[in-house]
Amino acid sequence: MTTNPRKSVSSVQVATRMVSWRRIGYAIATITLALTGPVRSAAASSTEGDPEVVDRARAQQIIRDLRAVDGTRGVEELKAVEIGGIPQWLSVRGKDRDNPILLFIHGGPGFPEMPASWFYQTPWEEFFTVVQWDQRGAGRTMTASTPEQVQEQVSLERMIADAEEVVGYLRKTYGKQKIFVLGHSWGSVLGIELARKHPSWLHAYVGMGQYIELEENERLGFEFALRAAREAGNGQAVAELSAIAPYPKPGGAIPIPDVMTQRKWLTYYGGMTRGRPSLEYEVNARLLSPDYGSEDLRASQYEGVSAAKLLAELVNVNYSNLNRLDCPVFVLAGRSDYAVSSVVASRWFSKLKAPSKRLVWFEQSSHMLQFEEPGKLLLTLVQEVRPLAVKAGDGRPLEP
Repeated sequence: MTTNPRKSVSSVQVATRMVSWRRIGYAIATITLALTGPVRSAAASSTEGDPEVVDRARAQQIIRDLRAVDGTRGVEELKAVEIGGIPQWLSVRGKDRDNPILLFIHGGPGFPEMPASWFYQTPWEEFFTVVQWDQRGAGRTMTASTPEQVQEQVSLERMIADAEEVVGYLRKTYGKQKIFVLGHSWGSVLGIELARKHPSWLHAYVGMGQYIELEENERLGFEFALRAAREAGNGQAVAELSAIAPYPKPGGAIPIPDVMTQRKWLTYYGGMTRGRPSLEYEVNARLLSPDYGSEDLRASQYEGVSAAKLLAELVNVNYSNLNRLDCPVFVLAGRSDYAVSSVVASRWFSKLKAPSKRLVWFEQSSHMLQFEEPGKLLLTLVQEVRPLAVKAGDGRPLEP
């Protein structure tokens, strides 16, 4: 792991600077939705015969049937695999086992991608064997643990080791010398560590919402939110944001209440999802997941456990001086992403040396590219990324 050599962080500073560039945005934008109204009644209710539960089950079955994979050539598996001494859940889906494997490493920390991935992933499965992994302390994997166990077990070192084990399992089980890794948001930390430590395992590393360093990221997000609030004439937003200035504080301190204020207005003005003031759409997409039951959805109440533990370590993670990776690298950047700043990521990318590299801008996106521009994301993966595997003899060339 690359750390910032300029300073060390005391336990007091860590406590005040813990920040989730994505998780806290979710908390602000969706906590009411997650605990009240239709989201709660559909996700948390287990009453037999409840009309909402019955309707949800029917919708899930329809989606499940639509996505069914022919097992003659393809793979459709939802299973728990022992990773790091505990069962961790993987979804492995693709229409042709000869296709290259693409592992999606979700963000958060603790915010699984699997339950909402049905919305955008199905076309990917024609070109890749796509793997969604519910990390330690997240989603279906969380249901096999307790919050106390997560608090005891989760660490950045452990999560990196888990990611290494997952890749090792995929390579061995599916007979692949190399795979693709796509890391989103917090997942880009694990992804970049895989690329740094094990480049020979990867056809390429794909960073989406790529994390580089914290302080500049937070400053740019604050400036965006304040500028948008002033342009909109939103007196409440301007007053709340002005009250936490300067942000971050001198010396890099980022008190949690300040972070919550910054994320509240950053999300409201589209810095998380362009043109949308909340993440209600993604939370609701989870409800139709063909892979998640009510118990799995209820596990979301524990997302903050792993986030809090990991963020205490992440405050010192800084990749600004990581200037070389020994595998091909793609960075997919939302032009309006202020949750994990694309400006910071693009500056880093301009200095990066790699066997090959490509920066792709998503002009209509902020942080959630897979929901904001799913078509362009599919084309990028198929036309730009997948050919690297075919060139290496993994997967059939696309027919003209």
